[in-house]
Amino acid sequence: METDPALFHAFLNRFREIPDTDFDLIGQFMQFRSIKAGDTLLEQGRTAKELFFVASGILKIVSISEKGNEVIQFFVKDNKFCTILYSFMGEVASQEGIVAATDGVVFVFSKQRLNSLYQQLPYFKDLVETITQQALMDKIKIRNNLMGEEATTRYLKFIAQQPHIIQQVPLSDVASYLGITQQSLSRIRRNISLLSTKQRP
Repeated sequence: METDPALFHAFLNRFREIPDTDFDLIGQFMQFRSIKAGDTLLEQGRTAKELFFVASGILKIVSISEKGNEVIQFFVKDNKFCTILYSFMGEVASQEGIVAATDGVVFVFSKQRLNSLYQQLPYFKDLVETITQQALMDKIKIRNNLMGEEATTRYLKFIAQQPHIIQQVPLSDVASYLGITQQSLSRIRRNISLLSTKQRP
């Protein structure tokens, strides 16, 4: 699994140039964690106390329905920050959980360590908040783009917008994210495959 901090440094440099000395300091405040598919990083109902950077793999933001079923709200791919932002910032119980959708590696900042880092690098606080807020807006925009569409259209939009996700996560996760049953998803995929075959010269 990829654990090279240089990738994280390159990611941050997209938003603001981070001197090597500052990044060395940042590295002293973060930890590496290997994760397996199905690992829970944050339980629903608990307060988010960690900020994750996905070095490799995919995380999923989940909630539990009234029937006790896991409902996937968002996927978070590699090279992205992940937490439940309102819980992390406001120190309130989270209505969602964070679960590993695939094996991977995350870099972890505890809130306590992050606050200590902010005291030494004040600009890093604004940088992290800007990145995480934008990431949240992007996820909501993608999600809203699927709302109101019939199932086949939702699926086609999903594979167009997030092809890297469908190649790595189980189809049951894709079905949950799209709000359909796995049987319906299998039927949609089969129909699309048949239509594609018929259209070939």
